[in-house]
Amino acid sequence: TMTIHNEERVVDVHVRSGVYSSDTIFDYSHGYIATRLFSRNACFIMKIKKEYIPELREIGRLAFERQTMRDVYSPNNVWAQFQPGSSVTGHWKDWLLYGKHIEKLCTGLPLYQ
Repeated sequence: TMTIHNEERVVDVHVRSGVYSSDTIFDYSHGYIATRLFSRNACFIMKIKKEYIPELREIGRLAFERQTMRDVYSPNNVWAQFQPGSSVTGHWKDWLLYGKHIEKLCTGLPLYQ
């Protein structure tokens, strides 16, 4: 499921698929994306790069297309590959940078950037 909060410039994406379940937040006002993978009990954070990540208004359109036309081709599909590395635990300076929505999603989990 996807929820778009236009006034806060935040998109919440919830994927419920057993071992592959995850929650993702696109925080456009802070410029970061955070994904919490439940199978790994970890949070992955990356900076939004405009050349790869659709604009907020585009995400809503793409979601509508996907819902109404199951197999719509779009060049704006977003895929990310995370490489294992060292993790940090979020400190208050990190939460100021990432924002309250990502803090709420990732507090208490190892953060991979």
